[in-house]
Amino acid sequence: MQRVLGDDMAEGQRPEIEWRDGGVPVATRFDDPYFSLGDGLAETRHVFLAGNDLPGRFRPGFHIAELGFGTGLNMLAALIAWRGADVGGALRYTSFEAFPMAPGDVATALDAFPEARAVAEPFLEAWARGDRRFAIDGIEVEVILGDARATLPGWGGQADAWFLDGFSPAKNPELWGAELMAEVARHTAPGGSAATYTAAGFVRRGLAAAGFAVERRPGFGRKRHMTVARLEHSG
Repeated sequence: MQRVLGDDMAEGQRPEIEWRDGGVPVATRFDDPYFSLGDGLAETRHVFLAGNDLPGRFRPGFHIAELGFGTGLNMLAALIAWRGADVGGALRYTSFEAFPMAPGDVATALDAFPEARAVAEPFLEAWARGDRRFAIDGIEVEVILGDARATLPGWGGQADAWFLDGFSPAKNPELWGAELMAEVARHTAPGGSAATYTAAGFVRRGLAAAGFAVERRPGFGRKRHMTVARLEHSG
């Protein structure tokens, strides 16, 4: 998940983290966990993979974009799904992150998910080197540092699927505003999609105004609803 930062911070800055409930990293500024207190990997698969109809839509050159890189768990879940789908070639993955986690914190967080941790070592090595663009078997990753409101408009890419994984809209509303949702739409390929764990009304309205057909679906665990969206036209 991503937090926004002030205009004077063009590059990433380490987040302030508190560890709770036996190893769940919580962003103290927002009092919000980086992943589900239940099973973060299962939540990623329910919300972001199934919410974007993945792996069924995978094809050569498929491109996922994300707001909020966090621990890299979503990226690793996508990699596992891509390898399992046996599409061939590499999945493209671009993430926008204001506050990149320290390598040691990332490794500690991923220890809670043995399946993800089992494929994480090349990523952890690249992250520890300070690499924000790296390729490992099956995936090409770029993590763009800075406030997404400033960095996304200048991005030249288009995604087939978006993982909208900022902190709670109630605590971090800037990352869910209508202008940013319009930028998400502008950087979505025709027929592309987006998914998020939140069903907040203003988020759904922002996506709809940007040209997405928006649907509310059952959420993960204790969350009653989530949001999925398919691009109809650019707003």
